[in-house]
Amino acid sequence: MEKIASFTVDHTKLKEGVYVSRLDGDIVTYDLRMRKPNTGDLLSNAVMHSFEHMFATLVRNSSMGERVIYFGPMGCQTGFYLLLRSDDSEAALTLIKKVLVEIITYEGKMPGASREECGNYINLSVQAAKDEAERYYEKIKDLTVADMIYEG
Repeated sequence: MEKIASFTVDHTKLKEGVYVSRLDGDIVTYDLRMRKPNTGDLLSNAVMHSFEHMFATLVRNSSMGERVIYFGPMGCQTGFYLLLRSDDSEAALTLIKKVLVEIITYEGKMPGASREECGNYINLSVQAAKDEAERYYEKIKDLTVADMIYEG
């Protein structure tokens, strides 16, 4: 059986950051690595779920919203994948930072937090999303496009 691309990355060398993970035609997969892999410091289900609701809502409502293909969690609980129909990594990195700041400063109810909108609507916290966004933003705020290349 052929090994999938994400299993060819040496996870012992990955650090927190933003990486270009894959290029598939005009779709770029960005690895939003929020935790260093295999350290035991994982995102809890509640934090992942809350962050996903907030980030997905805000990124789909951004100026690049029509280019968003997917935003969702990694099963290993160390980050998220953002798939964009755009090869402009500078714009993508700017967008990611902008959305994080929007989460940090967000005032309002959790998007999609009703029984009709979500299959686990009681497992959501605006504050958990805000705390995680602030933590991650502090890690990536000074990243440049040159930092987005995985060199493992």
